[in-house]
Amino acid sequence: MPLAVYILGLSVFALGTSEFMLTGLLPAIADDMSVSIPQAGLLISAFAIGMVVGAPLLAVATLRLPRRTTLIALITTFGLGQVAGALAPNYALLFASRIVSALACAGFWAVGAAVAIAMVPVNARARAMAVMIGGLSIANVLGVPLGALLGDGLGWRAAFWAVGAASAIALVGIVTRIPRIPLPAERPRLGRELRIYRDPQVLLSVAITALAAGGVFCAFSYLKPLLTDVAHVDAGWVPAVLGLFGVGALIGTTIGGRVADAHLFGVLLSGITASTVFLVALALFASTPAVAITLSFLIGLSAFYTAPALNARMFNVGGAAPTLAGATTTSSFNLGNTAGPWLGGVVISANLGFAATAWAGAAMTVLALALVTASLRLHRSRSRVVARSAQSAPARARARV
Repeated sequence: MPLAVYILGLSVFALGTSEFMLTGLLPAIADDMSVSIPQAGLLISAFAIGMVVGAPLLAVATLRLPRRTTLIALITTFGLGQVAGALAPNYALLFASRIVSALACAGFWAVGAAVAIAMVPVNARARAMAVMIGGLSIANVLGVPLGALLGDGLGWRAAFWAVGAASAIALVGIVTRIPRIPLPAERPRLGRELRIYRDPQVLLSVAITALAAGGVFCAFSYLKPLLTDVAHVDAGWVPAVLGLFGVGALIGTTIGGRVADAHLFGVLLSGITASTVFLVALALFASTPAVAITLSFLIGLSAFYTAPALNARMFNVGGAAPTLAGATTTSSFNLGNTAGPWLGGVVISANLGFAATAWAGAAMTVLALALVTASLRLHRSRSRVVARSAQSAPARARARV
């Protein structure tokens, strides 16, 4: 695996910490900004919306720009967005800073994923994406719990300052360690890349990724109040539980990255099924502290176990447009990260309780499973057509002779 891929994974650590750390900061932000917890939860959705919109827009805008220069500009903008969030005097400006940061984060993901995929052979794509996603996993192991600790000890703004500092370190790594990456000999053409959206498999991959991610983050976004208000876990233990989720995510990413290249659909079916089972169990047993804590680990494991396969699948079906394939994957994940917290907020606002967010998440993952089954059937059908065509080609050639 090229060193540049690992540098990208380390950079993603800063991006992922910012994206997910609000899970441990929502109550503090809600109190400081005089808003409800569901309103504070919209900051998570705001970041995700910025990712959804920003990934394809920035992928198109930077299609013909040098990759290394683009990465430098995007990580710089992201770091400045963290500083703006730390200084925000009110909810509106904090909301705006989250969107700006998300746009830069989305562009970095889209370009970074395309660079990583271009640097490895086809049969190592899932492993390359596992390295990048590993940055997210480490963010959940270290970044999110540390953000929660900083929030409890020094105030939630300290967490934003810390991510700004991590972004500066990432910038140094990109400048000094990632080589200049030449543009393709044939310039990318937007019209040609946009054709991937005519493929039903691409659209199915978008929906599967969004539902699988949304189902997990529908519950995870409100994990802190669920632990403290439903399971009655002491607030001081919440960072450790968030870290346990991250440990599960790191283990899941490692396993999924090694298995997905050979058994992609097997990973998708088993991983999303496991997430569904764990979410249902969380909804049923959220009031039992030991069970809720154990399930936090298992949900992190199952969710990130499927992530390399979801990424690789999009590059497989959208291989003719690698830049837009990376952007589409980023948008798909964050479409789920937008819908999940929003749906969780609706459930909470309807006075159904924090545990009900797990029921809503399980409903999303069940839909994802149905679409994986449909995608597998279409894949097998196309494979049979290709096989029959290959078998009949020699016969047609002999007939012409």
